[in-house]
Order: sequence, then structure tokens, then C-alpha cells
Amino acid sequence: MALMRWVSTVVVIGAIAGGVYYYTTHNGAPESASQSARTRNGGFGGPVSVIAKNAETTDVPVYLEGVGSIKALNTATIRAQVDGRLLSVNFKEGQDVKRGDVLAKIDPATYQAQLDQAVAKKALDEALLANTKRDLERYQKVGTLAISQQQIDTQTALMKQQEAQIKSDVAAIENAQAILGYTTIVAPFDGRTGIRLVDEGNLVHANDTAGIVVITQVQPITALFTLPQQQLPTLTKAIEAGPLTATALSTDSQTELDVGSLKVIDNQVDQQTGTIRLKAEFPNEKRQLWPGQFVNVRLLVDTLKGVTVVATEAVQRGPDGTYVFVVDSDNKVSMRPVEVSRQDDKWAVIADGVTPGEKVVTSGFARLKEGSTVSISDGTSAPGSQKPRPDKSADGKKSASANGTDPSAQAPTEAALVTGSTTNERKHHSHHRDNGASP
Repeated sequence: MALMRWVSTVVVIGAIAGGVYYYTTHNGAPESASQSARTRNGGFGGPVSVIAKNAETTDVPVYLEGVGSIKALNTATIRAQVDGRLLSVNFKEGQDVKRGDVLAKIDPATYQAQLDQAVAKKALDEALLANTKRDLERYQKVGTLAISQQQIDTQTALMKQQEAQIKSDVAAIENAQAILGYTTIVAPFDGRTGIRLVDEGNLVHANDTAGIVVITQVQPITALFTLPQQQLPTLTKAIEAGPLTATALSTDSQTELDVGSLKVIDNQVDQQTGTIRLKAEFPNEKRQLWPGQFVNVRLLVDTLKGVTVVATEAVQRGPDGTYVFVVDSDNKVSMRPVEVSRQDDKWAVIADGVTPGEKVVTSGFARLKEGSTVSISDGTSAPGSQKPRPDKSADGKKSASANGTDPSAQAPTEAALVTGSTTNERKHHSHHRDNGASP
């Protein structure tokens, strides 16, 4: 019995060993060959799919960009200058008004009566003055034979007193007219009314702080913004050549709201923040700018003429500095060190290393290395849509990597339309990779 168990064990072990040998000889070798093919071809069975664009020669504008807020050119809180009942409100909320337009009226009855009193007082004093003048003329005709010199002098002084009184009456009338005029409230300048702060029929007072309405002038309009003090030499040099063009942008710097010009550079630097304030003015014809709105303001300070540029996403960073992948006529790439003189979200200005017309890779860096063969797309379709040929094993079956696509070969996102230097350092796109090198 022991001999039979031993023989059975030997038979089972032999069967297992035979199965392993058969599986290895029929499946393992083709898989190893497929892996070798993938290794020779950069990890997949074909060229690396990338997006590439030509280096170009163009004029690149240089900008300085700062954050600020919109401020109305003129703002006025319309308040009552006299006490009284508000008879009427002659504007609609949000209405455009012109200088001199009637906004509201206060009951004028009391102030009209005061004016009438002043006019009557003047008439009374004028009548007294006329009588005094006639008496003086009589005294002067008869002379000192009938009256004393003292009476003549007294009459002369009385006449001058009454003349002064009439001047006081004239001033009182003008004051009463001015006060009466305050009962009609008019717009001090062209602007736009806000929300009404008091309703018709209410009593208003000269010392009311809330007012009746706030008027703001929004056409034109100004923007107050700041730039670092380090940009002051660039600003002063640029402004010597003429007014600087200012562009108001949305807070994400993607939407252009209006174009105007720089008006004022403040006369001192804020020592607490190390910044200098500037004011730009915009026509605001489309009313895209509103008082209190936060905006980015971009100043055009220079234009680089005829420089070589590549897409910003083409520039990679490694231990030895910046470089790009240049595609030759045989669709092979080479790593080319470059010197970048200026860079923003869209363009990188190349001072040395690339010539106009050379094709540089802008996307699909994951499997690139020196000498890799590439399949080029112009960026209109994702490079991953060009599927590589499938590897087949010795038995005609597709390898596991044949149906895969390059996950890193995705079309780049559209860069922001900002060119030139800005106040805050633009970070390099985080999705740019440098083929394994540390940034």
C-alpha cells in the first residue's frame, strides 16, 4: 500500500510539471516578444502621438497688470438744503439724468413768504430814503440862514444810513431767493440715479445724512489700481513716449471690458505695501464697468519687434534648465536647450535655441525621449485618437496594449490671451512634464 501511494504522488507531480512546461512554451515566449516590441517602440506598438506647432516670428506686446476697482468720475449724494415737505420726486430709479434736470421739489410756501417780506422791506426803505434826500435838498437850499449846520449834517448821515439799509435789503432778497431755489433740487452733473432713499410726502431736513438719492457719473469712468514699486522705472520710461493704453479686464483676465488710457501715477509709494497707485480712465460706452467693481487693468508699456516665439506649453524644465522637443524631418525628436527671455500664458519668447519654422512639441511629453519617433497632430484632434497598430502574438492574438491609447496625449487647454510681463509671476502649467526630470 505504501508503494502504491508513492507511485501515485510521483505521477501527480509529473503531470503538474508537464502542464507548467506546456503553458510556458506556448504562452510565455510570445508575451515576452510583445513586451520587447513595446520596449523598442517607446512602450506601445508605434510612434508616440504628440501635438506640435511651429516656432514663429512676431511682435510681442509687453504688459504690466494690476488689480484694482472701478470708481465713478463724480459721485454726489443729493440732500435737502432746506427743511420742508417733499412735494414730488421727479426721477426714476436708475434713470440717466443731465446736469440741471429737476430731481425733486420741496414745499416752497414758507420760503416764498420770506422772499416777499424781504422785497417789501426794501420797498419801505427805498421810500424813506427818497424822503430823506428831499429834506436834505431843502436844507441845503436855505442854508444856515434858516437852520443850523448840525441839522444839515444829521440829515446827510440819515440818508447814508438808509442807503446802507437798502443794500442790506438787497442782500436779504438774494438770500431769500437762494433759499427758495433750494426747494427745487436739480442734478449737479450728468449721471445715473441710484435707488430712491426717501419717498414723496415725507418731511426732509437740511441735516439729513441719508439724502434723497445718490448720483454717479459712469461715462466716462475711472479705475484705481496698484503696481509693485519695482515697475515704476518701466512706467516712467514708457509714459515719456506718450499716453499708455489701459485695458480693463474681468477678474479672471479672460474678458476685455473696455479700453482707455492711463491718467495719473500717484506722487508717492505706499511704504506699507510697496506699491504705487495709478488711475486710468475709460469711456465706458457699453457700460461694462460699474462703480465698486473689481477688475484687472493691463498697461501696454512696450512691444518686442520680430522676436521668435513658441507656445508656452512647449517649454519644459529640467535639472539643466529649460528645453524643448524639436521634431526633425524624419519625425524624430531631439531635446534642445533654449533661453527664454519672456513668458506668459500664451507665448514664450525664445532668445536662443530655436529658429522660426522649426516644429516643437506642445503636448504628449510622457513617453518622449531623445530620438523618439513621433506621430504629429496639429491640435485640432486629440493625438490619442490616432491608434497605434496592434501587436500580435505568435498565435495571432492581439496583445493587451494594442487597444490602449496614450492617456497623456490630450489637447492642451486654451491659453489666456495675456502677453508680456505681469505684476504677479505666472506659474508654469502644472501639466507640463519633462520626461522624468525634476523641475
